[in-house]
Amino acid sequence: MTVATPPLLAASALSFYRQDEPVFGPLQFELHPGQLALVEGDNGSGKTTLLRVLAGLLHVGEGELFWRGEPLRRDHCAAEIVFLGHQLGLKGDLSPRENLHIAAGLHGARDGMDPARALLDVGLAGYEDEPVRRLSAGQKKRAALARLLMIPAALWLLDEPYANLDRHGIALVNRLLEGHVAAGGAALVTSHGAVSFHGGEPQRIRMHA
Repeated sequence: MTVATPPLLAASALSFYRQDEPVFGPLQFELHPGQLALVEGDNGSGKTTLLRVLAGLLHVGEGELFWRGEPLRRDHCAAEIVFLGHQLGLKGDLSPRENLHIAAGLHGARDGMDPARALLDVGLAGYEDEPVRRLSAGQKKRAALARLLMIPAALWLLDEPYANLDRHGIALVNRLLEGHVAAGGAALVTSHGAVSFHGGEPQRIRMHA
């Protein structure tokens, strides 16, 4: 008898409130390894708030979250979930290489991956040791994307990952997503239409208050 593999992440009647006013919900969805989900909705519908709740940066209002079939506990899965939002989480006085060393020290590194290779893969060869504050907005975003390659997280939570990127950077994000999902990872992405995913039809999570 084959035992079904539980979803990587599941939400049951998930809602969020701010000052007793509903921001979104209730939401019901499952995300399995090898799946990409697009979070859709109008401005102000709670897309960023949802990702921040899933990342543990905001408390769940109502409902439940499950990780690999068990109630989600941040201390058990923190290293498996990475969030990339408008604040890129980079220390401006440090170089991209130094930022990646810190990330790997906190969360570990993927097998066969090191800062030099991650930065090469995102197009920052030659800028590895430049202070982040001196980089352009697009280069800073690429340095943050390198962290996705570096950290062995199963779930990527990406809030408008195409912002500040040219067409080559947009293609890079799509390539990173396809590689992550093909390797058995999963991702939730908010976007205004730049996603071009060739790994199958993405799941769509429609936000509503």
